[in-house]
Amino acid sequence: MQDLPEGTVVLSESESADLMDRLFQLRCACEDLHTAIAEGEDPAELARMSDGLVSTARRAERLR
Repeated sequence: MQDLPEGTVVLSESESADLMDRLFQLRCACEDLHTAIAEGEDPAELARMSDGLVSTARRAERLR
């Protein structure tokens, strides 16, 4: 097996799939917030949605 460059992160197939799922959820949350803003959603709902977006982003940044 060839040596991997320093700093390389190797994910299993299931870890990679999980990361891709979390990134998809993040994109969907961003799109939902964008739509809500464009449609003039009330500030309380936008605040709730942005809190959810932050939570989704925090989950998405985990590699393992």
